[in-house]
Parts: sequence; structure tokens; C-alpha cells
Amino acid sequence: MKEFDQAFIQAPEHRPNLSAVESDGIPIIDLSPIFNSPDGTFPDDLVRQIASASIDWGFFLVVNHGVPAEKRRRMEAASREFFERSLEEKRTVMKVEGMVTGYSDMELTKNVRDWKEVFDFIVADPTVVPVSPEPDDHRLTHWTNRWPTYMPEFREAGKEYAEELEKLGHKLVELIAVSLGLPAQRFRDYFKEKTSMVRLNHYPPCSLPEMALGVGRHNDPGVLTMLAQDDVGGLEVKRKRDGEWIRVKPVPDSYVVNVGNVTQVWSNERYESVEHRVMVNDKKERYSIAFFFNPSHSTIVEPLEELIDPENPPKYQSYLWGKLLFNKCARLSRDLKL
Repeated sequence: MKEFDQAFIQAPEHRPNLSAVESDGIPIIDLSPIFNSPDGTFPDDLVRQIASASIDWGFFLVVNHGVPAEKRRRMEAASREFFERSLEEKRTVMKVEGMVTGYSDMELTKNVRDWKEVFDFIVADPTVVPVSPEPDDHRLTHWTNRWPTYMPEFREAGKEYAEELEKLGHKLVELIAVSLGLPAQRFRDYFKEKTSMVRLNHYPPCSLPEMALGVGRHNDPGVLTMLAQDDVGGLEVKRKRDGEWIRVKPVPDSYVVNVGNVTQVWSNERYESVEHRVMVNDKKERYSIAFFFNPSHSTIVEPLEELIDPENPPKYQSYLWGKLLFNKCARLSRDLKL
């Protein structure tokens, strides 16, 4: 215990329960009806499943989602190859202050260091964002990707994978809209300049898995997150009805989808963004790929007027997505200096 870096130690009330069992209760939704519908509409049963999962869990798994298996396998292989490189090689694309793309093994969640290493890249290269968090500062800048020169195929694998996840994200957002009683294209204009990002995660074996977490408890700030996880498992979701941590059982070739804070605001809390975290273990490493589906930097996030009435007044003030994104990434950048 004395030799274990204290920066990784979780407070007693937040430490994982290693004896928890994986749950089959989180909904698994078959998206094949989307591709089999002759007129492009969504079957009522599918819409009801999306609504129920979003209300009861804020999480669900999707299968038959249309993402080509070979593109996912290529991305997974590139991720493993990158993380297997020497630390010296990985740090040639290390994040530095002010840089949101590239490699890091020093991230914090709620001021506790995560037991992981990551590689982040943006979908639109460059991505347009505000230059500062100040409300009256309307200047814009752009983020760009940092790819390792020693893996020339990495960039293409990432680009092709991100394009497929963008398609899936738009389909899921259309389903979310219809499940809220809105037109399928209600959110389309919010994504004209995407700020979506991809995160490759590697969780090495940990000698004290009862003390540390791969990622501490958190909510995702964007619209939706789509996670490809391997067969090791470790993702836990805080169940809404009782606050218990439920481990998400891996389902081959599925994506774990969770509602983000933007969707919670848009829906005026009809759909909630739920806390989740990642466990580690002392025997196996774990890999996952998270796709953060985000709106344009200029999007004003606020409860949708169609969902507001005297019985359901707005529960949130409006905010500019780009400013929030800048704040979040600037904070992570500052953490890297610790």
C-alpha cells in the first residue's frame, strides 16, 4: 500500500465493489428495423424501447447498428498497437497545456488520478471552437489532431471509424427526438459544425483494484456517448431507482449508449444523464473506444420549447455549448500539469 501511488486512491465511499455481478438488466435494443423500414420511419415499438431505456436507465446497448465490423476491428487493432508502443513513443504526441488531442496518462476525475491512458482525436479536423470561455469574447479558434508519425495507418482507421459513428449518432438522435414526440429532424441544425470526439482507452492491470478506478464517477457533457468495449468488462452505471452501481455485461459487437447532459437539458430532464465509472482488475488489461457525439460550438443548449408548458416549466438556464466545451477541455489541460 505504501508503494502504491496515493494519487490513485479513491475515498472509501467511492471505492468499487469487486464482488458485484454483471447485470443483464440494462436494455439491449435491436436497431435493424431502422434499416429494414421501406419508408424510413421508425417502428413504434423501437421508439418505445428508446424512450423507456432513456427514462429508466439513461443507458442502453444497441445491436445490429450498421457500423461495419471491419472498420471497428481496424480501429481496435490500431488502438492496441498504439498503446503497446513504448512510453517514449507515445509521449511524442503527448497532450500539453492548451492541447486537447493526443496522448495522456495523467488525467484526473474529481481530483483523483484515473488508472488509464488515453488517446483523443477530433472528428472534424480542424474543429472550430471559442478562443476563451468569456461570454463577451466572440473570437474563434480551431483544434487539430496529433497523429503519431510511426503509425501512418492510424489516421485513416480513425477517420473511417469516426464517419461510421457519426452516422449512428445521427440515427440515434432522430430516435431520441421521435421518442420525445418531436419530428425526427428536430436536432439536425444543431450539428452543422460538429465538435464530436473519439477517445481510445487502455486500462492496464492494477495491483490494488479495490482502491482505484479506471475512470471515477462522472456524467458526460455532450448529447450521446457510444462506447465500444472489449470482453473484459468494467463499466458500471449508477442505477436510477436505488443508486446502486451496476456492472454492464459486455455484449459482442454492441455499443453502450448513454444520454449526455445536453440531452438532459433539451428534454427538460425527461431523459437524465446518469453517473458511470470504470473498474479495473489485477489480471487483465481492458480496451474501449468512446465516441462523444457533440453539437456545433454555436449551439444554444436549453430546454426545447415544445416540451415546456405551465406544468413543466424550464429546469435549466440556456448556455453556449462551445463555451462549456472550452471550459471542460481547458480544465483537463490544466490538470495535465500536476
